[in-house]
Amino acid sequence: MLSRSLKPAVTRLITPVAASALRIGITPNAVTWVGAVGVIASALFFYPRGDFFLGTAVISFFALSDLFDGTMARISKAGASKWGSFLDSTIDRVTDSAILLGVSIYLINNDDQLSFVVIATLVTGMLVPYIRAKAESFGVECSGGIAERTERLIMAMSAIALDGLGVPYVLAGGMWLLAGLGAVTVVQRMLIVRKAFK
Repeated sequence: MLSRSLKPAVTRLITPVAASALRIGITPNAVTWVGAVGVIASALFFYPRGDFFLGTAVISFFALSDLFDGTMARISKAGASKWGSFLDSTIDRVTDSAILLGVSIYLINNDDQLSFVVIATLVTGMLVPYIRAKAESFGVECSGGIAERTERLIMAMSAIALDGLGVPYVLAGGMWLLAGLGAVTVVQRMLIVRKAFK
């Protein structure tokens, strides 16, 4: 929902930068890989140490690659490729998981029961795109739901960063909300597929 409403404005803003990157020889896939390595390394270094605010700031910097690689692919001479699209989608799953895994490690090391909620959030976050991919393999469009990737990522990163600033209960509230929204989105997408097969 949020991604669809903001995407046109964001694309207009970053297109000149993406075009400049292409002119100096940077490829969309290279941007994807740099962003992925940066996010994964940052999440698994900062978060297990409890450096939630600094970690989120660094991760957010590398996560900007996700805005640029798709735009670069679309405006390049070769255009968007199936491999690039597959790579980007796969890496999105890995980076999202790394973020929640880093938080889970910290919570587990501190015997915090919230770790189970974060793990549930991780599982539902993997199920949402899996259901879409499986549905589309049957020719069923299945991109709906109350909380898609952009919304979930913004909520997770905001809760983690605010916890790093010492805001009480925000991490627990954010993770419980994400787990609930993820579960609802899973059910919504399953119902979309069920309806399509009736």
